[in-house]
Amino acid sequence: MTYQNLSTINVDIQHGVATVTIDHPPLNLLDGKLIPDLMAFAAQVRDDDTVQVIVFESADPQFFIAHGDMHVLTDPELLTAEGVLPDGPNVVQTVNEEIRSLPQVTIGKIAGFARGGGNEFAMALDMRFAAIGKSGLSLPETLMGIYPAGGGTQYMTSLIGRARTLELALGAELADAELAERYGLINRALPADELDVFVATLARRIAALGPTIIGIVKTAVDAADYTKRDLALEHNLANRLSFPEVVAFTHKLLAAGAQTREGELRLEELLNKIQQEEAP
Repeated sequence: MTYQNLSTINVDIQHGVATVTIDHPPLNLLDGKLIPDLMAFAAQVRDDDTVQVIVFESADPQFFIAHGDMHVLTDPELLTAEGVLPDGPNVVQTVNEEIRSLPQVTIGKIAGFARGGGNEFAMALDMRFAAIGKSGLSLPETLMGIYPAGGGTQYMTSLIGRARTLELALGAELADAELAERYGLINRALPADELDVFVATLARRIAALGPTIIGIVKTAVDAADYTKRDLALEHNLANRLSFPEVVAFTHKLLAAGAQTREGELRLEELLNKIQQEEAP
């Protein structure tokens, strides 16, 4: 496998571990360029018997995947114009399910923000490890008048349970690494200077087991998952939204600085400010 022609991700394979570095300036947005690259990578690596473990990381020290591109809400045709996207009405669900269903073990190494679609992508992975003091995960969609429909309601409930999912999805607060670990959203919160070595050591140890043992364990563990995911229901609930209001809110949010580096570092503040301004 060559993994060429992927403009937003870099793939390096050593000792059975594929390190996928997301490098899509300025914010690693999940958009019409990154999504097709992730789909193309998944299609190739699925049958690559030299890869047993896949580690997803970011070239940007502040953002893992910032979130989905908000411009898609104001211009729905943007995704189609940017790249070749998978069939189906919910492309974020589609790419996340492609990654989630890979036979290899997938690990997220998070040392920055992963909000919305970025958090949903992380939750679709088999494991997640985050840097203390540098990472933050959230589902802020409800503050925009929408909801986490890229698998977020289903993945998060499977990971942390109903009550905590309702808290994070409706409260829309940023969870730091320590809270994410305590809730079960990530496997471990690690000191930033220990994250790289820990994940590399774990990935190589798992890769050395070989595909047979990895496949057996993943199949057995998945069979024990009693939580039923209903991605179709999650997607179809969008019919109950008022999209003109969502578009108007998004325009205000972008004008206030969303999807700029400065604005993204305090996104929850911007969201809450606009929401309060619109409150009756």
